[in-house]
This record gives sequence, structure tokens and C-alpha cells, in this order.
Amino acid sequence: MPRRSPRLRPPRGRREQAAAAAVACAGLWLLAKMATATWQAAVRTWPLLALLAALALGYAAWRFSREVRARKVRTETLARLRITLAQLDAMDDRDFEFALRDLLLRDGWNARQVGRQGDQAADVIGEDRQRGRIVLQAKHTTVAGKVGSSVMYQVKGTAGPVHGANTAVVVTNGSFTRDAKTWGERHQVHWVDRDRLRQWAEHGTPLQDLLRLPTARKTAFRWAA
Repeated sequence: MPRRSPRLRPPRGRREQAAAAAVACAGLWLLAKMATATWQAAVRTWPLLALLAALALGYAAWRFSREVRARKVRTETLARLRITLAQLDAMDDRDFEFALRDLLLRDGWNARQVGRQGDQAADVIGEDRQRGRIVLQAKHTTVAGKVGSSVMYQVKGTAGPVHGANTAVVVTNGSFTRDAKTWGERHQVHWVDRDRLRQWAEHGTPLQDLLRLPTARKTAFRWAA
């Protein structure tokens, strides 16, 4: 037969009752000592706890105020930086490249002008935490000037393999031939013509919104022809 587990029985007689009372008193005394020690520890450490809480609140307030200031600066910069097509048309090639760099900076990119002899089809390079690297090839021309497909071929061949770009864009203050637009759209080389340049530079539409650029994780740039 299975053994039955032992059951506790109430104390019998005065001796057992006295012993049970003594154990209960000892337990209550121990609980009281633990509560007293906990209270005393809390009393001793509350200044430190209060200091840590104050530091945490101060850090949170600092982070919040910094973000507010950063948003304000970005808003003010966006409102201040407007470049008209007439101003862009009046620039030389180098000034045009620096203007595109400034527009990228306005849009939140960490951008720099790199155009020079032997630049391998990269005049401006921008970095963004979400969208990776972008390469701009600037083509400053007359209003009636057109950019042909050969520029698209060149940018396609260097943007990814040479510059490690996630996105390649050709920007002109003129226009593109129909073949250049078609080839660029087919091979993921974005183009910004005069109309798009007006929206970007003069109206303030961020380039990533204008071109609907995906994040770097979603970018599938096929550099092979």
C-alpha cells in the first residue's frame, strides 16, 4: 500500500503549546527585524536613489530638448534654403555641384562634393542611416540642353562597383532624351530633369520623397547590366 504523507497535528498539552507559541514569537521577531533592517537601509540609501532618479529625469529632459532643437533647426534650414531655377541656371558646373550638395544636406543626408577630374561619374555623395549611400552625377547645361543615354551608362557602371552606392541619380537643369529616361528607369538609374529640379530645389520637396527612394534594406540595386 502507498505510504500516506504525514499530517501536522495541533499541539497537545501545555508544553507543546508553549513551544509552538515560542516558535511563532521567534518568527514574528525575525520578520520585525527584517522589516526594520529594510526600512533602515531605505532611509540610508534614499539620497542616492533620489539622485539617480533626478539624473535619469535630467537625461530624459536633455534628450527631449535636444530633439526639439534639432527639429527646429531642420525646419528653419528647410524654410531658409530655396534655390530657384534661375539661380541654378546662372551657376557654373562647380557651383551647381555644391548647390546639389547643400540640397542633400537640407534633406538630412550627410553629403559632400567630390566632383573633379577623374571622379568616375560621381559629383556628390550622400550618406543616410536609413537609405544608405547615394551618388549624384551633375549635368549643368543650357535650358534647352538634353542629357543622353551615354551618361546613364557611365553612372550605371560606376555607382555601385566603384562608389558602393545604393542609389544613383543624374541631375540636370536641362532635360533628358526619351531613351535616357527609359534606360534609366529600366536599370535603376534615377533622373532629375528641370521640372523635378524645381520641385526639389525651389519648392522644397526632399529628394527621397521626390524619387520615392526605399530604405537601404529594401533596395535591390542590380548593378550588372
